[in-house]
Amino acid sequence: MQALFYTGPEQMELRDIELAPLAAGESRVRVLATGICGSDLHAYHGHDPRRVPPMILGHEAAGEVIEGALAGKRVTMNPLVICGHCDYCLAGRQNLCSNRTMLGMNRPGTFAESVVVPDQCLIELPDGLSPVAAALTEPAATALHAINRLARSLARPLAEARVLVIGAGAVGLLTGLMLRQRGVRRLTLADTNPLRRATAEQAGLTVIDPRRTPVEADSVEAVFDCVGAAATRTMAVQTTRPGGSLMHLGLQDNDGAFDMRAVTLKELIVLGAYTYTPSDLRATVDLLASGALGPLDWVETRGLDGGAAAFAELVAGQSAAAKIVLTP
Repeated sequence: MQALFYTGPEQMELRDIELAPLAAGESRVRVLATGICGSDLHAYHGHDPRRVPPMILGHEAAGEVIEGALAGKRVTMNPLVICGHCDYCLAGRQNLCSNRTMLGMNRPGTFAESVVVPDQCLIELPDGLSPVAAALTEPAATALHAINRLARSLARPLAEARVLVIGAGAVGLLTGLMLRQRGVRRLTLADTNPLRRATAEQAGLTVIDPRRTPVEADSVEAVFDCVGAAATRTMAVQTTRPGGSLMHLGLQDNDGAFDMRAVTLKELIVLGAYTYTPSDLRATVDLLASGALGPLDWVETRGLDGGAAAFAELVAGQSAAAKIVLTP
């Protein structure tokens, strides 16, 4: 089969490889659609020591089981492979599993014509949900998990809050669409990339360039930082009202100081959200299948042989697509 390998910093190579054998409790899934994630781009730059080249990246996918217990079924997958018996798994916080591994990190990923997946990770798809839409399950579940965590921290219902989403990439855009679906009326996205702003506007969201239209200090009850950079962390703390909540989702860098003095004086609630639980993924499949997030026409598809070029364009900021999905 063909697979797209990360071979070194800013190097991708399409290779022909043999099919890996199946172990007990595993299935082989023919990949029909697989998205490029920000963490894949982080690895592409050579900034993720957990992803060691040469390896097959990719963990956002949908496909059809061609060998295994669910043969013939259309599925998406939980890329987190959990143990099921540690304290976190038993408490329903499987995303924090002490023994977790992950597709596209410790295991071969989904940028390939097929991928081997533990049966426990497979989620059947409802009829009518396209593979490209289903490939958004993973990033959309990340947004859902973060929204649910932040909503529990607010003194008033989320729909009544003024909300700022920093970053209009896939997770930021999906966060905005989910917040709108939940009835948030005073919602603003902020992004410095004009192509991404245009995409968010086409999706019907209010979006600004924070360099030209700075967000007023102490003006929103909730902030979702979907970038995770020094500048966006500063912006998040400055714009959150006293008593408000700040959700840190992005992992672009770990640079710069974090203004804990302002966090203390403003009595902010600062939260992090890492990935999703199996329940989040299943709820997200239902949400996508319902059409509640709109037409999803901001997704761009390309063949697997166009993957290397897609990475280069995303890094250069030359793509208007909030999400590029490869279709092997």
